[in-house]
Amino acid sequence: MARQTISCEWSSKPRHYLQECQKIHCASEEVLDHPLKPLVVTVTESRVVRRAFGGSTTSSTGSSTPTPTLDPLGVTLDGSDPLSQFACQEMDPLSKMAADSWDGIPNSKRGIDTTEDIVEPWSARKSGILSKFTTSEKLSIVTSFLSGGEKVVVKAQSSVVDKVKNRLEQLDDFEEGSVRQMLDLSQQEYMGRIEQLNQELVQAWHHDQRVKALKIAIQCSKLLVDTSVIQFYPSKFVLITDILDIFGKLVYERLRTKAEYYVPGSKTPTALPENFTPDMVPESAKETCRNWFYKIASIRELVPRLYVEMAILKSYSFLTSTEFSQALLRLTRMTRGIGDPLVAVYARCYLCRVGMTVATADREYIKENFYDFLATYHQLFTPTIRSELTKLKVDLSTYLTLYTPALDWILHGVATNAPEKLLVEILARCKEKCNSALLLNSIMAAFKPVYIASRALQFIELLSACDEEGFPQYLLFRTLGLCLTLADPPADVRLQVLNDVWRIVTKLEDPGHYISCAEVWIQFAVKHFSSREVNTFLGDIIRHMTPDRAFEQYYTQLQAVISKILMHTSDFESLFTMDKFLPLLDMFQKESIKVSVCKSVMDSFTANYQESTNDPVIINALMFICRILHDSVNALTVEDEKRQIGNLISAFVRNVEYGRDFEQQLSFYVEARSAFTNLDAVHAHLVHSVNRLAVETRCIVKGHHTRKTAAFVRACAAYCYITIPSITSVFTRLELYLLSGQVALLNQCLGQADACFKAALSIIPELPPTMDVDGKQKSTEPYLVSYVSQFLSTLLVVPDNPEQGVLYLTRALINVLQQYPWDLSCNAQAVIYMNVLDMLTAASQEYYLYHVEKVDSNDTLYGSDPKFITEINKMCSILLEEILIHLKNLGINEQYQAQATLAVSLFSRVVIRGNLKDGALLNLAVNLWNLAQKHNCVDPKQVTKIAEYLKKKSLQQDGNVYSELLAKIQFRKE
Repeated sequence: MARQTISCEWSSKPRHYLQECQKIHCASEEVLDHPLKPLVVTVTESRVVRRAFGGSTTSSTGSSTPTPTLDPLGVTLDGSDPLSQFACQEMDPLSKMAADSWDGIPNSKRGIDTTEDIVEPWSARKSGILSKFTTSEKLSIVTSFLSGGEKVVVKAQSSVVDKVKNRLEQLDDFEEGSVRQMLDLSQQEYMGRIEQLNQELVQAWHHDQRVKALKIAIQCSKLLVDTSVIQFYPSKFVLITDILDIFGKLVYERLRTKAEYYVPGSKTPTALPENFTPDMVPESAKETCRNWFYKIASIRELVPRLYVEMAILKSYSFLTSTEFSQALLRLTRMTRGIGDPLVAVYARCYLCRVGMTVATADREYIKENFYDFLATYHQLFTPTIRSELTKLKVDLSTYLTLYTPALDWILHGVATNAPEKLLVEILARCKEKCNSALLLNSIMAAFKPVYIASRALQFIELLSACDEEGFPQYLLFRTLGLCLTLADPPADVRLQVLNDVWRIVTKLEDPGHYISCAEVWIQFAVKHFSSREVNTFLGDIIRHMTPDRAFEQYYTQLQAVISKILMHTSDFESLFTMDKFLPLLDMFQKESIKVSVCKSVMDSFTANYQESTNDPVIINALMFICRILHDSVNALTVEDEKRQIGNLISAFVRNVEYGRDFEQQLSFYVEARSAFTNLDAVHAHLVHSVNRLAVETRCIVKGHHTRKTAAFVRACAAYCYITIPSITSVFTRLELYLLSGQVALLNQCLGQADACFKAALSIIPELPPTMDVDGKQKSTEPYLVSYVSQFLSTLLVVPDNPEQGVLYLTRALINVLQQYPWDLSCNAQAVIYMNVLDMLTAASQEYYLYHVEKVDSNDTLYGSDPKFITEINKMCSILLEEILIHLKNLGINEQYQAQATLAVSLFSRVVIRGNLKDGALLNLAVNLWNLAQKHNCVDPKQVTKIAEYLKKKSLQQDGNVYSELLAKIQFRKE
């Protein structure tokens, strides 16, 4: 078969596109409703009542209007989409679930909220405490449950009385001879040892060693008595109380597991529900619970006894529902026995934290804890404490900051949902205390910002009078600033507030203290004042940060300043007219941080500045920022970073619009190309932008170019032609050359279009054999097939250059494709050849299916000249020969499925495109069909469709040739 048809001559079938379009044209009519609009059916029901014999009645229901057929989804949703249906419900699904779960709670418990539900969780504060309160000093642990360290000798007991006493105190003392003291531990090593104790506790519990677990909890509690490394104490408190929380949870869950009860009417024991009441708890579980509290009550030392009882406080719920308030008040008064004020305040903090987790609405114990602290507040400034701090080499201000986590938490509990009069009461008590700065700081942090904002001037007066020796004054103004960012003070005092605060802050000599306040108060200035005040603020920051290059130590705070400016700025013109903004950016000397800041500026600009701009101030400032981003790109920059920077710069380029001044627009694109030479994404965007500019020019002149506009669009084409080669990606270059050629052709720039098309053909051989798709390597041949198909659709309307010969670009494309290293096991090359065959057949028609306005295509230039048609048929015959050779090779290699698929495709093209009146083509079609059917590899559905098509064509005028073809081929019945 192949020998007979390999030299077959092609002859294209004449087509009359206009007549074909008229035949398939569908009549249209105007409608009032969208055809896809949901169908709403109104059904009217009527009820007919018939009286039967014996006085009974029967009824029948009938519908007065027929019900149209609805799609299943429409029926299900009653003609509305799911979101609209949910919106019509009285309650959304989540709220309904919440209501259902609430219905399952007994009424007795509904009115009781745990304070924890309305107070910021402790977990949100832990990481901040651990990161702030660190130390470089060496730490120590005394424990009997970790290996290593020095052994501590415990004196043996000789008398019987001593032995009995020792046995009673076994919960206090460690196992005899096993106590070890670990010295010279770094902070990380210390935290690791604490974690080991935690694991030991859990492991002991799971091995039913309850006494050992209790001893570990006691030993951990004893560590909170040690304040030798006082700067680390808040972090130590966090670590130890985490272990105590775990211990308390283990005890609670153990008691709940043992407290199985019998539901009334049932003989099967059931676990207690989450919202159980004490009367549901069996007596055996209550006895176990009491034993735990008895064991803890026998601990001799106050601090561990307090902490361990507080840890299992929730277990009181097994005994009585009224015990919580009494226990909390009792533990509150027991903390008065702790002598060290730092240890005492953290014990109170833990008590308040645990108390907030239990179901009690009584919060008097929290207020009592705070007032107890106030009563002992004077101890913080006694000579004893000062001498101790001198020994530890800790100044008073550092010592006072150690109180802030605990005091903030206690006051937070007091202030939650508290009325404003409570703030007045507490402020009055605090004014009576000397050195009240610590108290004022916690009050501002705890109470609602709106309360603080309404008294802003009063607080400024109180803070200004605070002694600088005690709690750091800059922290007070920072806390006040945080409050005023959350709630606005009265409008008539805002300027006075800023002036009064800054009169003090600007005198701070320590750059760290200064910038700590500035990063907070800049938000207040940006929200309430004009760019003039903000510019003055920035100038003050630069003045404080410049001496001794102090800014290098405070990049994080300076970044926060920039972020807060951007957060509250939408007028970028005013932002960039401030003469201190760009100098502030220049203070970021470290490249990675500078790039990060510039990214945030560009992100804010692209997100908030939706309009285009031609303001030179904005353009120059953003060009400066974008150059910084661009210059950060080097050979080591990862692709994702390049993509981010490229997108930001492209967004800037997209936002610059000069309106009808197209020449100025092109000049900007030229400047951008020279400024951003390392980013393919930016160059590709510039090419797209210039092509868009050329198309807009054509739209304005409505296709009738003047000498000036013609020169301009040629300049645009030249820009694209020069820019594209600098792009690294072959795929991007191919697409841009084709697009630029199409735009040039649209603007009647035939020479520029030819240059772009030739450039595209010249780089097809550079295509790599594989490409990355979603992290996987795949062949580029499917991409090339798609690209060439698009290219061919353009080449159809490209007129021939008289100096180059007939269809010179198509010939060049065929030559490139013949030299391309194809994978012979696939049909990609043959598919492209068939697509070229389609295009050449279209090119041989008297009138083309589409044209480019004001561009004469080859149908006009040649007018179906016989020589032109002959030349096309010769090219088609060569392509046909190449396809047939490929078919033969597939058969030789026994690739029958691929052979059948290709044979059917070629058969379809011969039938549709070829002139079957030529006997050679008719025989070729028959041979191709037989080849496709030879190995039963063709889809039966496809065979059926082809048969139907041929039968339909045979019934039409001049359908004899299709009848003849049908007579010569056989359709196998599957």
